[in-house]
Amino acid sequence: MVVVISTIHLALGSVLPHRAVTSAVIGPRALERLTRRLGADAVRLSPGVLDTVDALAPPGVNISPDDVGHVPPALTDPALRRR
Repeated sequence: MVVVISTIHLALGSVLPHRAVTSAVIGPRALERLTRRLGADAVRLSPGVLDTVDALAPPGVNISPDDVGHVPPALTDPALRRR
């Protein structure tokens, strides 16, 4: 079965279960954008989907070298990644 979800729901659904993430900023600029983001906290992605997301965008990879700093254990040990 294929389930289609929005990009924002996929993005939030892939970061919220990560142990290193303490909060996710959704950043809407308008009420309409806020309403599209509501419900993303209820998205539960399968471990296979989360592994695919991690393969495409590895946890802990910084795009900007200015962001390099402390690396939490949950980013280096896959066993610690999910709640």
